[in-house]
Amino acid sequence: MKTCIFGAGSDLGVHIDGAHLGPIQLMNDLKGFYQGESFSLVQDENIIKSRNLSDRRKNEYEIDKFNTKLYQAILEKVKDGYFPITIGGDHSVAVASALASAKVHDNIGIIWLDAHTDYNTFDTTVSGNIHGLPLAAITGYKNQELRYFHDGNIIQPSKAVVVGARSIDDWEKDNIKYSGITVFTTEDIKEKGVEKVLEEAFKIAGDRTKGIHISYDLDLIDPEVAPGVSIPEFDGINEQEAMQINEFIMKHLDQVVSYDLVEFNPLRDEDRKTEQIAINLLAQMIKAVENKNKLPAKKY
Repeated sequence: MKTCIFGAGSDLGVHIDGAHLGPIQLMNDLKGFYQGESFSLVQDENIIKSRNLSDRRKNEYEIDKFNTKLYQAILEKVKDGYFPITIGGDHSVAVASALASAKVHDNIGIIWLDAHTDYNTFDTTVSGNIHGLPLAAITGYKNQELRYFHDGNIIQPSKAVVVGARSIDDWEKDNIKYSGITVFTTEDIKEKGVEKVLEEAFKIAGDRTKGIHISYDLDLIDPEVAPGVSIPEFDGINEQEAMQINEFIMKHLDQVVSYDLVEFNPLRDEDRKTEQIAINLLAQMIKAVENKNKLPAKKY
């Protein structure tokens, strides 16, 4: 399996600007390391983003248009046998990447590495920022407006796991309660350790599925360590734990069918700290996939 990197340059899902620049910067950083195929999509610079606090559907049409193009691009490459790595952009781009993977592989689980559960609906969102709705859309919990481009299976909520949550809206908690998804908090990581939490997450997401989609939001990491995100949440994991998570994923790459790294906002970074962590995570994953490709086929 070959790797294809998809730059998803959109911050239409959040009122703060800057995350749309993240993929361009990271893909430029990777040029000396990565020689494989890539695809870049950037939001229309003429779009005037909605910043109305009472708007519960900020940039819904523009996000749907962007994600439709991204979905089709990823779908084409996954059908051709590529391993897709999607670089965001805000987390709304994962609706396209996760569902494209689900379309081809039919029955997959998902592990959502994030300080937020992103399980709001248009009725429960407080901010109207659509980057707080994607996991609900991906698992079929309302939000069908965000997946009109997808005519395949959604990812079953029972196969969806959030890891690292520490900021959940009050109304969002009810959505989670009745959906059937599993949530491990940052506190769970601190108490049980990375290895134990991810073992449980992979067991749930990989139970009778044909693979797992990984969606890694950089706000999982504490902003003292990685400040370059649009919506930082304190008391996050440290850099060592962030790398341990990636290393665990790489060790279980035989179960992983697609990977996102999202929410890098270079306008909010300090001394390129977040950028360097993002590059390290991506370089690790690219190398792991390439090394896997070089291994001889298993004999049964």
